[in-house]
Amino acid sequence: MTGGRDIRFIRAGGDPFALGHAHGEALATPLRGFLDDSLCRLNKVMQPQVSMDALLPTIAAYRAAVAAATPDLAEEVRGLAAGAGIGEDEAWLLQLRREIMGYRKVPTMGDCTTYARTGAAAQGHPVLAQTVDLNGDLDDHISVLEIARTGSGRRSLVLSFAGLLGYLGINSDGLAVGLNLVLGGQWRPGLPPYLAIRHLLDSAGSVAEAVKILRDLPLASSRNLMLCDPERAVWVEALGDELRITETEQAVHTNHFLHPDFVPSDEINVFARNSSLRRLEAGTAGLDALRPEADPEEHFGLLSQPPICVPDRGDIRSERTVAAVVMLPARGELHVRPGDPSLSGTRTFTL
Repeated sequence: MTGGRDIRFIRAGGDPFALGHAHGEALATPLRGFLDDSLCRLNKVMQPQVSMDALLPTIAAYRAAVAAATPDLAEEVRGLAAGAGIGEDEAWLLQLRREIMGYRKVPTMGDCTTYARTGAAAQGHPVLAQTVDLNGDLDDHISVLEIARTGSGRRSLVLSFAGLLGYLGINSDGLAVGLNLVLGGQWRPGLPPYLAIRHLLDSAGSVAEAVKILRDLPLASSRNLMLCDPERAVWVEALGDELRITETEQAVHTNHFLHPDFVPSDEINVFARNSSLRRLEAGTAGLDALRPEADPEEHFGLLSQPPICVPDRGDIRSERTVAAVVMLPARGELHVRPGDPSLSGTRTFTL
């Protein structure tokens, strides 16, 4: 089932531990259930099977890297564990699922399609929108977090899945951040990109500030980050210790590297590449056809169309569209359709 999923809305304020505690307390029952569901469903999507004991050294290595790079987020994970009544290693596992899965060269039909329009091209209506394509049937664990940190006037709206401190979102300064999975390089203990996005929303008020911060972060794995504010849009492809930044007023990205420096290192398999190319073409044509003042429902119309919307084929191991998001940086609005966006209604969250 991909339509009609609920979205849990959680307001969290205070210091990092308090933020995590509020998040964990609000989701205590579903998070414990998720941990008990084939170890966060990892053993439903991975071969060979994994165990918590076997993962402890990996968790410790990532935990140390995150604590060194972003100590406030490490403290927030500690608060999440206390609030949910779970172990700290379990709270870290919730942050590290995608890193533990790594990347496998097997056929897949989709991952996120992301686009942004800003500056003169947006005519005063900047937007960042995307599908969220994941395996593991995670549309039953969607949350939106409203984050207000003590000592900061900046607030954020963050889309989250199953206890993640970050995935994508928008802040009150008008910075929106989306992402795409791209495959390459060696994945290693470091700052998971999901947590890096949360750190950007906490710390940056513009695309320029976000890019400056990104240059100093030890990212754990390859990704593309789409950054948009009312004046600028860039995509940042990360491969190993290298970043490549492309700026454009109208940007579309899917799941293969676009920067020529990184194309030779792309590890996407031929089936996934064909899907990525089709979605890139459809997203580019669809965005070209959308008027600058298009409202969120018009954007959802594009995000709901195949091949951009990846259907549920009944295989928990395969990526499918588990949410679609439209963010309006100038208005501080996050619009979400859970599950298959062609089957669900829109929830609106405002800063």
